[in-house]
Amino acid sequence: MPLLTFSADFGIDAPDADAFAEAVAEHYAEEMQTETGHVAVSVDADPENHLWLGRSTGGRHLFLDADVRRGRDQAQKRAFALAVIDLAGEHFDVPEANAKVVFTEHEGPQMMGANRVGGEWSPEEE
Repeated sequence: MPLLTFSADFGIDAPDADAFAEAVAEHYAEEMQTETGHVAVSVDADPENHLWLGRSTGGRHLFLDADVRRGRDQAQKRAFALAVIDLAGEHFDVPEANAKVVFTEHEGPQMMGANRVGGEWSPEEE
């Protein structure tokens, strides 16, 4: 039951944000061994956002705060982070150096939807 929150310092129209969110959810499901039905993606894109990153090469920035259930290994998280960075470049011309992904892990029951309270994740869940 992840919540994937993107911040961007450039505008994104609704159809492009939707296409990006869907691609992100699909990559998340693939890398994290789950389904897309409970993946939540938020895209906060506004030229008035002020994002700074020390290694930035100038131009657009896109940051992801990924709130996820505990249990995925480092390789899964790294593969998803790299996929997001690639998607940011493909969809919005964000330079690799200007993208950042941060994971915050939660116990399963801390993640809730209207009809579900998350459980602990295990590799057999897929």
